[in-house]
Amino acid sequence: MACAAARSPADQDRFICIYPAYLNNKKTIAEGRRIPISKAVENPTATEIQDVCSAVGLNVFVEKNKMYSREWNRDAQYRGRVRVQLRQEDGSLCLVQFPSLCTLNLTSDS
Repeated sequence: MACAAARSPADQDRFICIYPAYLNNKKTIAEGRRIPISKAVENPTATEIQDVCSAVGLNVFVEKNKMYSREWNRDAQYRGRVRVQLRQEDGSLCLVQFPSLCTLNLTSDS
């Protein structure tokens, strides 16, 4: 088994995960929201998150059958997670304006 340091940042299993609960303004921090309510949106879906990330030029894909562990609702609307590539094979950023999930403004109107 290879150690994590030897794997390339471009491997899909090294992409960051974004669950819709991270961005949902209806969730509390205890329920999984990871951004301020002022930047969160109402009930985002994995497909919507994928669309926004793709629109800004990030390499992204959806895993539709994944569920956030703190999500009690098992409806299809709450299923899925988005995997986003932030770093290239050589370790450099894919897009310099998005060095982390924190700087990715998923609520922008642009």
